[in-house]
Amino acid sequence: MTLEKGQPWGEPGRLAPDGFVCDSDAAVSDHVRSARLENRHPAPVGLVGGDLCRTLGGRGDRRRLVGDDAVQLTVDIGRARIDDQDHWFAAHCIARRWAWRGTTIGVMNAAFLGSWNVAPRAHPGDGRLDVLEADLGWGDRWKARQRLPGGTHVPHPGIAQRRVTAGEWSFERPIDVYIDGRRHRRVRRLAVEIEPEALGVVV
Repeated sequence: MTLEKGQPWGEPGRLAPDGFVCDSDAAVSDHVRSARLENRHPAPVGLVGGDLCRTLGGRGDRRRLVGDDAVQLTVDIGRARIDDQDHWFAAHCIARRWAWRGTTIGVMNAAFLGSWNVAPRAHPGDGRLDVLEADLGWGDRWKARQRLPGGTHVPHPGIAQRRVTAGEWSFERPIDVYIDGRRHRRVRRLAVEIEPEALGVVV
């Protein structure tokens, strides 16, 4: 069942001795993609790096994954359809242009994008994706950039926020899309959808 406000989440539990360890968000999404293409449920993974790991309070310590302090969680995964091809993301899907000019769309399953706390309210177990859409001038972009590490860039009149189970966009000019930090070809259409409780993780 999808997490509700005030509901406990996670339980003590170690990663299996032969469990797969992921040190980046891209490694997690590759793991999920392989399972989806083979029509099977992805095996649980241990997280030691990446923005999903940080959002979940992971410490990047491999020994913790097999120790008494390890915690098992079930997280959501995002699915992005880019010009009719499916991709999965653990942490985020970003559509943007060079230097973040013009329209920027951030679809967040995790709160963080590197050192930036892009979506302070994002929770990887609530069955929702946090979407931020911005089209800021140079001055506002600079101010937002200064505030992003602390998550104080929102609320802002130039940044629209919503929480969704699915969303779709089209672009007059092709735009770059980044899935868990990995750049994909420029696209004209982007659709996203949440896959609730899609992956077991240990942190």
